[in-house]
Amino acid sequence: MAKKEIHLTADGKKELEKELEELTAKRPEIAEKIATARAFGDLSENEEYSSARAEQKMTENRILEIQDILKNAKIIRASKKDKVALGANVKLDLGGRELEYTVVGATEANPSEGKISNESPIGKVIMGHKVGDNLDFNGRTVKILSIG
Repeated sequence: MAKKEIHLTADGKKELEKELEELTAKRPEIAEKIATARAFGDLSENEEYSSARAEQKMTENRILEIQDILKNAKIIRASKKDKVALGANVKLDLGGRELEYTVVGATEANPSEGKISNESPIGKVIMGHKVGDNLDFNGRTVKILSIG
């Protein structure tokens, strides 16, 4: 079965590479915590050991996840500014409220940072549309004000 292609912006890729580097650099520190905790004796009742092992597991899982994302990543670049596409910066009017978003892949979506996924409900509605289009979003009108 083919892996799903993961859409990332160049900045999103850089952020993941930085996180991967930081997590990889953290491995020796975690190994030291485990060794120190192991020296305390009985591992069955050793909270420091359990905590260090849990941290190791979370770190290793995240490293594998990031490596998988990067291996399957397709870097998106903002294309022509005539239609909403991955990488586009869009300004929307949602019921008289102006909102600005960058359309990104699901992996780096973070609405609080102004990044919405092309797979999100609003992302699905606006994808492929042009400036001036009025669209229905949950019974409310969304107007695309600009695409940059």
